[in-house]
Amino acid sequence: MGGLLSLPLLVVPSVGSIGGCLMSCCGAYACSAIFSACGKCGNSIATRIVYALIFLVNSIISWVMLTPWAIKKLEDWTFDYLPISCFGEQCYGFVAVHRINFALGVFHLTMALLLIGVVDSRHPRSAIQNGYWGPKILAWIGLVVLTFLIPEGFFIVWGNYFATIGAFLFLLLGLILLVDLAHSWAETCLEKIESNDSPVWRFILIGSTLGMYLGSIVMTSVMYIFFGGSDCSTNHVWITINIIMVIIVSCVSVHPTVQYFNSQAGLAQSAMVAIYCTYLTMSAVSMEPDDKHCNPLLRARGTRTASIVMGALITILTIAYTTTRAATQGVALGSSDNSEYSHIVDDGEQLQPSRKAMRARALRGAVESGSLPASALDDSDDEDESYGGRNDDEKMGTQYPYTWFHVIFLLATSWVATLLTMQVETDLEGDFAPIGRTYTASWVKVISAWVCYTLYIWTLVAPALFPDRFS
Repeated sequence: MGGLLSLPLLVVPSVGSIGGCLMSCCGAYACSAIFSACGKCGNSIATRIVYALIFLVNSIISWVMLTPWAIKKLEDWTFDYLPISCFGEQCYGFVAVHRINFALGVFHLTMALLLIGVVDSRHPRSAIQNGYWGPKILAWIGLVVLTFLIPEGFFIVWGNYFATIGAFLFLLLGLILLVDLAHSWAETCLEKIESNDSPVWRFILIGSTLGMYLGSIVMTSVMYIFFGGSDCSTNHVWITINIIMVIIVSCVSVHPTVQYFNSQAGLAQSAMVAIYCTYLTMSAVSMEPDDKHCNPLLRARGTRTASIVMGALITILTIAYTTTRAATQGVALGSSDNSEYSHIVDDGEQLQPSRKAMRARALRGAVESGSLPASALDDSDDEDESYGGRNDDEKMGTQYPYTWFHVIFLLATSWVATLLTMQVETDLEGDFAPIGRTYTASWVKVISAWVCYTLYIWTLVAPALFPDRFS
């Protein structure tokens, strides 16, 4: 993954070929090291970690490309052959950001198409997902270089229209996952309580519910105190609407009609939705510009650069983690729940398809009856290990749908590019550009919170409105 760091070298003849190969070899070695260091964890986990790190590196480099220093260096390294501009005017990396993320998006799109129909690690094309890291990193670097040869007009259109659509879809899928997580968490706790009458799980359910509601109250108080000045009417509206929505979803979740059609609905799910949406609202008011003196965080000039860097890194890390989680939750997002995929239960034990268990029982029975020698069991184990080693946890079914995994990453590249270039105002007082410090970004977060509330309410009332479909 260190290969992309050789981008400046690659655009320079002769030096690029040597530097690119060296850096891609380092990246491939780093990927192999991750697999080795992962120890007892399955290959599927190590693979997801590597893809997340590639996405993280790509996002950080995209952010750095927003700075005038990076643009100047890139133009110098290419002997001014690739001027970074938007219709002839300096745009401080707008096109460069979209070039880099477009390249990674094309990479994931290609991977998604190549992996259609792969259902276990014994499939010949499964190695494309879990191996060949050197060629894949070289392909990623090559795509980045090729994007700098595409005319800037293409990325102006791409960034203003197509990337925006992809970013919207990524945010929508993230909200759907959050609502699904809220229901799954509460249902898991209730199942543990009902099956074992466990006081521990009862404490976890009640404690987490109260804790999340308390966190929502604390964040709301902080918003009113620090971001609710006399001239901050927009902040007042956002905070007040959030409070009203918290009350509404809480009341709806315990309404007798909702409880009749879904007895597992309750305050636990509402608390998770409430604290997440309150966090989105607080993030919106804390990242808006300070032209109306409504954001005291921006007046702390002493740590301006540090706060921008930390905020950017936290944002990028959060997106990388969210993307990886979303990419492995295909079932929650409506993809087919094929019996060919294996599932991970709560205690971490893998539920393998019954075919493997039946085969093992048949072999044991044949050995016990004397029909087969005892070495037949060892041969069976060796045959399984030959497909991917002892850590291969996908011999009998992939842990996640490969194609869907890369589609989510494709959409995530659109969101990163859109977030980084969302009406970015050049920070002339520092070396780094702040991420999302615009009214547009704040409105996106607030509207996302409202959509999340709406989706959650719909999951509560839909069984009552359409009982035949949810019976």
